[in-house]
Amino acid sequence: MKFASPLEAHVLFAIGPVPITRPVVTTWGIMAALTLASWAVTRKLRNHPSKPQALLELIVEAIALQIRETMGVEPRPFLPLIGTFFIYVLVANWSSLVPGVEPPTATLETDAALALLVFGATIWFGVRALGARGYLGSFARPSIFLAPINFVELFTRSFSLMVRLFGNVMSGVFMIGVVLSLAGLLVPIPLMALELLTGAVQTYIFGALAMVFIGSALGEASDHKQEPSI
Repeated sequence: MKFASPLEAHVLFAIGPVPITRPVVTTWGIMAALTLASWAVTRKLRNHPSKPQALLELIVEAIALQIRETMGVEPRPFLPLIGTFFIYVLVANWSSLVPGVEPPTATLETDAALALLVFGATIWFGVRALGARGYLGSFARPSIFLAPINFVELFTRSFSLMVRLFGNVMSGVFMIGVVLSLAGLLVPIPLMALELLTGAVQTYIFGALAMVFIGSALGEASDHKQEPSI
């Protein structure tokens, strides 16, 4: 069995000058499936929820509780973004169990896009809470001499988020592929169960770190408001 490099982008077709790779197509499929599933569950909401509606409400409440506990804020403004991260990354990780599907989170381009979204969201919420000048000033705390380090940290933690997700998901897919090629179909079933657990854990880690990074910018705003005026 031939394994392609995870650093190589597999172009399936092009739309004009824009190449469309396999992870992009898989992501489109996941987006379409999640959109249809959400529409089917939410189109007829009831006071006495059906089982799918009850499951959806349980997921939303669990994510909202996690936001409240991790970030210490009212979850509503952050629920769409963080909830999307959790659901998409989980489904993308578990898509490796579908025959012939390569999980988009096992490729650098998808993980880089997710890390960039977290990077942009951190800046967006920080600027919205502090203002552009106040957010830039937060990098000079507690000392202006630490400003360069704080700037570098903003980039390196997003990079580490990308590498962490890529490394863990790709290694799991690679391991299952090797065992499948050597041992046949039935032997890797326990590894597939482990892949389900690993995918869920990596989803939680990614979502938790995203909340910590965004929450750190909000924490600067909270500290700024608590500073006594002189």
